[in-house]
Amino acid sequence: MKKTNIAGNPYALLPFVVFILLYLGTAAITGDFRSIPVIVAILIASLFALTMNRQESFAKKVEIFCKGGGNSNIILMALIFILAGAFASVAKATGAVDSIVNLGTSLLPANLLMVGLFVISCFISISMGTSTGTTVAIAPIAIGIAESTGTNLSLALGAVISGSMFGDNLSMISDTTIAAVRTQKANMKDKFKTNFLIVLPAAIITAIIFAFIPAGTTTISDGQPYSLITILPYLAVLIIAVLGVNVLIVLIGGIVFSGIIGLMNGSFGFFEYLGIAGDGIMGMENLAMIAILISGMVEIIKHNGGIEFLLNYIVSKIKSRRGAAFGIAGLVSAVDVSTGNNTVAILMSGPLAKDISTKYDIQPRHSASILDLFSCCMQGLIPYGGQMLAAAGLASITPASIVPFTFYPMLIGISGIIAILVLFRGPKHSTPQVNQKAQ
Repeated sequence: MKKTNIAGNPYALLPFVVFILLYLGTAAITGDFRSIPVIVAILIASLFALTMNRQESFAKKVEIFCKGGGNSNIILMALIFILAGAFASVAKATGAVDSIVNLGTSLLPANLLMVGLFVISCFISISMGTSTGTTVAIAPIAIGIAESTGTNLSLALGAVISGSMFGDNLSMISDTTIAAVRTQKANMKDKFKTNFLIVLPAAIITAIIFAFIPAGTTTISDGQPYSLITILPYLAVLIIAVLGVNVLIVLIGGIVFSGIIGLMNGSFGFFEYLGIAGDGIMGMENLAMIAILISGMVEIIKHNGGIEFLLNYIVSKIKSRRGAAFGIAGLVSAVDVSTGNNTVAILMSGPLAKDISTKYDIQPRHSASILDLFSCCMQGLIPYGGQMLAAAGLASITPASIVPFTFYPMLIGISGIIAILVLFRGPKHSTPQVNQKAQ
């Protein structure tokens, strides 16, 4: 179908609709999210995408699909997934996860364990600047705590993802934050202050919610054994990550360190160690393929004009300054839902958001905050986002089962709406545009 520069092509979004109907629609009918594996739903939707746009040859469409699937961000995500699987598998074999769980349950009362997971994830994510890295580092601990206390696995992982999105939205070294301030030509510190005031109530309410939700039915006995030596690889991983070391180096270091500890304490032999690491990698291969297929499908949708249609449709509905703020929020949310990647969503919608903010006198710190906040809100709620896939893969549960417990992403969305209603009252007015480079 012929594209236009004005309208884009709404029919290009059909593969995404096919995916939603297959995955979520089938689950709604059967009451079981396992009724159709997410990778099968994505594969069918991807094949459907390749049948569209007859103006392009099939070979050309396959080339476009492969270009999207081979995007550097996606391959990096796939590497993180498989290395996280290896680290989690080896660390568990050494007894590290059990030791951390036993130590944590001996220090914290049962009703505060979920709060503890949330707060720790907040701290790690704001230090690391990556929600995916935080998720793969903390999820095994959350799984161990859930299993030892009888807590709902989805609840424990919801606490981890909630905390992970806190840092993704605020950290000054987060790729989403950097993308937001650079596309809006905002000052990093101004954006941080604005965002922090908006999300702080959401974080406090989230912690309160986790404190009041029953954490489990199993009684935790005192004096459960733990070994500080086996915990060292996890401590090293967290400390090195906080120092800003690349997440791939962090995970490789964790695999090697855990292997050394396991060999020293007799948990496994050298070849058994390699086998355990291999099992962990194989357990995450499915997630890596899901990420690649989604990215390839999105590239086809983008090429056919689907993303262009979304952007232009939302912009056409803007009539006021408050409407412009909501338009920016809707813009980045729609692209994030379509791409499953909040950084990509900001980069794609950022230039248009900048034009909107300039036209309607929205300060750069506000437009940057809106972009970052709503992209992280949607990223924490879609069952096919990288963070959700990683957590679900490590726990062997469906991603959709975690969504009801990701309270923080839900609450920052509400906080963002309230902020827009409060900040953008009245008619359009002139405000100074901050043109400093992101720090």
